[in-house]
Amino acid sequence: MRIDQLVPAFHRGDAIGDEAFELRQFFRGRGFESEIYCLSRDRGLESQARQFDDFPPPSSQDLTFLHFALPSSLTTALLKLPSRKALIYHNITPPEFFAALNPEMARLSRLGRQELESLQPYVDLSLADSEYNRLELEQLGFRKTHVFPLYIDFAKYEKASSPFVFELFREDRVNILFVGRIAPNKKIENLIKAVFYYKKYISPLVRLILVGKTNTFPGYYQSISRMADEFYLKPEEIQFIGHVPDEEMFALYRASDVFLSLSEHEGFCLPLIESMIFDLPVIALASTAVPYTLGGAGILVNDSRPDRVAELVDRVAHDAALRAKLVASGRRELRKFKAFRREEFLLGRIKDVMGS
Repeated sequence: MRIDQLVPAFHRGDAIGDEAFELRQFFRGRGFESEIYCLSRDRGLESQARQFDDFPPPSSQDLTFLHFALPSSLTTALLKLPSRKALIYHNITPPEFFAALNPEMARLSRLGRQELESLQPYVDLSLADSEYNRLELEQLGFRKTHVFPLYIDFAKYEKASSPFVFELFREDRVNILFVGRIAPNKKIENLIKAVFYYKKYISPLVRLILVGKTNTFPGYYQSISRMADEFYLKPEEIQFIGHVPDEEMFALYRASDVFLSLSEHEGFCLPLIESMIFDLPVIALASTAVPYTLGGAGILVNDSRPDRVAELVDRVAHDAALRAKLVASGRRELRKFKAFRREEFLLGRIKDVMGS
């Protein structure tokens, strides 16, 4: 029996690519033939993922997974296969977040949602990496929907962090960290407003650290950069770090006082889990998948009012008892996340679908 995975783009260090690779290893370890097929891949990954053009036709006794996060020709290709079909849904950001700044991205988002709906009658097993995503599939009528949490390589977080970066940021400032691409749904402007309030009304010793790609939405990045200038935030008070190596990102988690997310749309939000790994207290807007990923950890807020958010950041940064409580709750949630037996759960769902 073959269990293959289709991934539109296979990238180094990408969460979807990492999951596909981990699952392939598991399938092979259980005696299945298994390959990853993609439309594009990073140079150097040729041995890990094959081009979809080389995909051999499966039989009705095989199972084919599609990792879905964007529209692609793999959607229609999956519909035509004689094999049983499984979906792993990683979410699509709604088009309204992009309409004003990037009409093409808005178009792709709409197309992606249409393609997702087209899969509903054909998919035998529907997996989602968060309860929020599972509910979305259920509302679209998908059968046999289950939460299958995102694969996380916890071993990589045990690597040493950069002592230089840690010392560079561990001065007498409250460090507020956000990790994620600079995109409209992340609502970076609300983080800037909160930092401006903190600087003006609480203490000038504050810094917002933004880790993530800035080139995905250049117009949005330029607009929030202008906003920071208009709010008279100096380079030492707001820093766009960009995409950095793991050892530098780990150092920033360790050097920060609070992880703050006011994002209005998340399908999973891996940085929340990463914050728990580094004992960094979290404050986050209670939107989309965030409450499900945080579980009983962190502090959820229902709006992004700068005064409320800034005052809460200050309390978390300086109240030792509250910090200890938040760190403890993060560790509890992390233990629960690690305890989920992903591979055994998946094998059980596959047996249900294949009738054996």
